[in-house]
Amino acid sequence: RAVVRSAIKKNMQVMGVRRGYNGLINGDMSEMNIRSVSNVLHRGGTMLLTARCNEFKTEEGQNQAVEVCKQMGIDGMVIIDGLVVIGGDGSFAGAQKLANLGINTIGVPGTIDLDIACTDYTIGFDTALNTAVEAIDRLRDTSESHDRCSVVEVMGHGAGHLALYASVACGGTACWVNEIGFDVDRDVIEKINSSIRTGKHNFIVIVSEGITDVHHLARYIEEKTGVESRATVLGHIQRGGTPTARDRIIASQMGCYAVDLLEQGIGNRVVIQKNAKIIDYDILEALTMKKGLDRGLLEVNQIINI
Repeated sequence: RAVVRSAIKKNMQVMGVRRGYNGLINGDMSEMNIRSVSNVLHRGGTMLLTARCNEFKTEEGQNQAVEVCKQMGIDGMVIIDGLVVIGGDGSFAGAQKLANLGINTIGVPGTIDLDIACTDYTIGFDTALNTAVEAIDRLRDTSESHDRCSVVEVMGHGAGHLALYASVACGGTACWVNEIGFDVDRDVIEKINSSIRTGKHNFIVIVSEGITDVHHLARYIEEKTGVESRATVLGHIQRGGTPTARDRIIASQMGCYAVDLLEQGIGNRVVIQKNAKIIDYDILEALTMKKGLDRGLLEVNQIINI
């Protein structure tokens, strides 16, 4: 929405590519106007749709995408001045390929995983986090009523940011993420047994997806502690729904900034948030960076969730 409206205000013609790189390869695009993005600010998902595209991973597919871009005037300023790519690491990897092939690209980080290393924030994270927190709070009601342990798997695609933030926000007894060493007996079983001795009888264990079978973990916890345990996989409910105010505002800022870069003839950048400011970063370097967890937040989680 911000890209379309700010570009039109600058007298640029805007084309919307449907279904991501699949649409780019096949020329599935159409012109957008200010009304094309009416009433989308409060909606989750993507009105342009998205799709995985194995063809784009091949040299042939990438060359086809470049050819379509050239036909649309991306390198001659006939119709558009650059390609704005909104997405996560997969989308950025594709944008990097296009940049290497001479196509002017601007990346805007949109992923609930918060795993783009060059930026402090990615669009969608706050909405997903609040969705997870609401779900865990509801599970806690049952855990408290029945003196249970709820083992909750949240999304993250190998990144533990969503799990860690949710643990701090919900008072998780334990938080299992990829980025740090974790021992189930020490970090879950001993912690639960110790808490039982201090009078606590209900627990929340938060696990980042892809680490373990949470149903097996729940059975193990019940066997070792005697606390009735249940597992819940939140799944794709975290990827939809009404976006939070924070996501709406930052997305609007990043979209406008991306168009400002194109207007100045600047390309092959990623729009990021750093120290609460919207700036840009080299797209060719962005994917080489590795992002760890917030160590200060890890310490807070370990201190207060006992």
